[in-house]
Amino acid sequence: MPWIARLSGFFSATLMMIILSPFLQSFAPAEAIKSTQTDSYLRLNAPTESSDSLSRFSFRKAEVFHNAIECRSLNLGKSGSCDPSLVHVAITLDIDYLRGSIAAVHSILQHSKCPQSVFFHFLVSEPGLETLVRSTFPELKFKVYFFDPERVRSLISASVRQALEQPLNYARNYLGDLLEPCVRRVIYLDTDLVLVDDIWKLWNTSLGKKTIGAPEYCHANFTKYFTEYFWSDQQYPGVFSGRKPCYFNTGVMVIDLVKWRQLGYTRRIERWMEIQKTSPSRIYELGSLPPFLLVFAGHVAPIEHQWNQHGLGGDNVKGSCRDIHPGPVSLLHWSGSGKPWLRLDSKQPCPIDSLWAPYDLYGNL
Repeated sequence: MPWIARLSGFFSATLMMIILSPFLQSFAPAEAIKSTQTDSYLRLNAPTESSDSLSRFSFRKAEVFHNAIECRSLNLGKSGSCDPSLVHVAITLDIDYLRGSIAAVHSILQHSKCPQSVFFHFLVSEPGLETLVRSTFPELKFKVYFFDPERVRSLISASVRQALEQPLNYARNYLGDLLEPCVRRVIYLDTDLVLVDDIWKLWNTSLGKKTIGAPEYCHANFTKYFTEYFWSDQQYPGVFSGRKPCYFNTGVMVIDLVKWRQLGYTRRIERWMEIQKTSPSRIYELGSLPPFLLVFAGHVAPIEHQWNQHGLGGDNVKGSCRDIHPGPVSLLHWSGSGKPWLRLDSKQPCPIDSLWAPYDLYGNL
């Protein structure tokens, strides 16, 4: 198939094996984990009792991953999140995207040399999900945090896609408040992605004096993320004065929570959301992304593009098939309206969706 031929041209032979055959990749003495698939057809239209919704899910239990020899110096005796040797990862859990979240966790464990030293912080807005995670990953280090939708609901504006209006999409804005003060750095990940590389590499990214790090895309038309009203206003565009703003995708970020808390970034983001709601005309259209751009664009520590091969879900309307961008790949991200589990279930997948499937733990063997 032509898309595979292009892939092979972009990756080294080793990375190609990691991506196309994730279960062939092992880090001695890490155990290969058996996939399992658990999904409730993603988009449940009407809210139901949490227990009723969760009864639709049936995930296979994953085998336990063990740390490689070089990880043994890490303190595995501490189970709490304050252990300084841990890598911290924050992901949301909700009914609509639960299948994606489970696959993301699975992929992280699959490719980490030190999987027992990764601590997951799960953000939820409904009860019952902790039990499901524990039954799927019995040895996983994690904590669940309740994010009250009412905290942000009044600040949310209508977006180009209804999924972008869900309050849990905005939970990333409050990581500094939700996570324990001892957690000084965290990797935030969206639910529609998988890693095909060791997350420790991303964790060790230098942020310099910046508060967040993310892959930047300076070739993108930055002006399209805001309305004509915004750019024609006498004051709003001045927010970017003295900086060179570039688009970045908020689905993969490394965040210095110490700086975040000290500099009050949660409130800065909320302020722009308030301006959007009270302005005579809208200043942006695209969900939770524009407030981040307003606060951080031009002040981001750049991370290699291989850590967010985004856009694999197509655009925000049609969700059409897309190919991988040229270059190496460490993370595959199905941002856009097309999600791989839905396309696979519909028997109309895109070629790229086959790279997500091995991490899917939904259903029975």
